[in-house]
Amino acid sequence: MHIEVNGTTLWYDIEGSTGPTLILIHGGPGSYDHSYFRPWFSSLADRMQIVYLDLREHGRSGRGDPATWSFAVCADDIRAFADGLGLERPFALGHSMGGFIATLYGSRHPGHAAGLILSSTFARFDLDRLASGFAHVAGDEVGALARRAYSVDDVTDQEWARVFAAFGPNVPSPEAMARRVQNLDVAPRGGELLRQLDLREQLPRITSPSLVSVGDLDPLMFEPAGEIMAGLAPGVGQLDVIPGAGHFAWLDSPDHYFESIAGFVSR
Repeated sequence: MHIEVNGTTLWYDIEGSTGPTLILIHGGPGSYDHSYFRPWFSSLADRMQIVYLDLREHGRSGRGDPATWSFAVCADDIRAFADGLGLERPFALGHSMGGFIATLYGSRHPGHAAGLILSSTFARFDLDRLASGFAHVAGDEVGALARRAYSVDDVTDQEWARVFAAFGPNVPSPEAMARRVQNLDVAPRGGELLRQLDLREQLPRITSPSLVSVGDLDPLMFEPAGEIMAGLAPGVGQLDVIPGAGHFAWLDSPDHYFESIAGFVSR
């Protein structure tokens, strides 16, 4: 299904018909769409309405000028998308890059969301910290490759495969990755915005209850999760650290991950 929002067309699909609404905001930029959430998040569809969404310039959604794409524009799209579908007080789950967008949605439109789930994400890009995280879980060579991959240097497909494998005990399968509709034209713009990312001033503006969800084996995490918690207003945030889970925590510890989400939404 498609809906016109803020001058573009967004693709979406809905699973489940009762209970609260949970909008899923995928990672990226340019390389992912909603598809890597499936079929895993179907396990929540008997307790809430799951909304799969492709961000602008991603997946099956509209294409425009990549130079005008930004995390903030996507955050405003989330508000307009929910209003356009009549989704009152939705919950929004942002994974990885989607967490930047969920953070901005919560800060730019305070109180619109019933709650935010900031999953495997961070508020500030720090290349040294990132490289150190990959070195910690996979050794110095992979740490050096991650530093190159997340800076302006190119890495080969084989080198990126080593970085990707370090994201956790389980990562999306080749079959799951093949389902993606990519738009690599927006990837350079996304990489530029990522290297400039600092949302710390935005965090105190969030008024919606927020669950910060992190796997303890995610090379991007731990210190960043604490930084998010420290930046949120008192009483807004809660932290869930998932033992034995990496960046795609639902693949490593699905029972813990989904029960944590369900419990947060039900409260």
